[in-house]
Amino acid sequence: MFTGIVEEIGKVLSVRHGAHSEVLEISAGKVLEGTKTGDSIAVNGVCLTVTALGSSAFSADVMPQTLRRSALQTLRPGSEVNLERAMASGGRFGGHIVSGHTDACGRVVSLMPEDNAVVARITVPGDIMKYIAEKGSVTLNGASLTVSGLYPDGFSVSLIPHTRKSTTLGSLKAGDPVNVEVDMLARYIERLLVFGRATAVPGQESGSVMDGLRGKAGYGGPDGGGITEEFLRKNGF
Repeated sequence: MFTGIVEEIGKVLSVRHGAHSEVLEISAGKVLEGTKTGDSIAVNGVCLTVTALGSSAFSADVMPQTLRRSALQTLRPGSEVNLERAMASGGRFGGHIVSGHTDACGRVVSLMPEDNAVVARITVPGDIMKYIAEKGSVTLNGASLTVSGLYPDGFSVSLIPHTRKSTTLGSLKAGDPVNVEVDMLARYIERLLVFGRATAVPGQESGSVMDGLRGKAGYGGPDGGGITEEFLRKNGF
């Protein structure tokens, strides 16, 4: 688990290609402190397992599915990457809950200066947009950001000077691919609603959240369309 607060910018030293996989060797400093083989490090927002560790670099395997679903496939020796160690228990939580599991590979449409910020517009696959809300959280290449605008094919975020300086987002150009992870809470809410509509039967699943909601006015039951937005508001959600 991560927070989306990038700790440092690393550099890809080498990329060893397999048939459908890769091994990345990445130079780093801060994220190596206290790290051991088997630990997790987010590389441009993708959770990777440290397989080899040196005094100034680490290696990690990238499986075929990760290459297909992320922009890691575009990395070359010399590429800079955002790095973050897994969140420490009891540490500060400055961003939002980030799993390191990329939902989609987006693309930068435009970068427009706005006073001290740069507004980056990102396009993403249509099925991802339902999880993105204005003023909600989203992760781009491992950096926790706030959604500032929504469009039919994507969204925008504002990059402050600190973010541009301390992450690789400062070097983005129109056309660049970016790893996008939506707020995982949106996925859980969707699953709860879908599961509730599909399986909810009064008297079953005693003790569950769904059981506590059944029988309340507005629930709807298995034939009533499931939970509605109005029902959630009335019950404190």
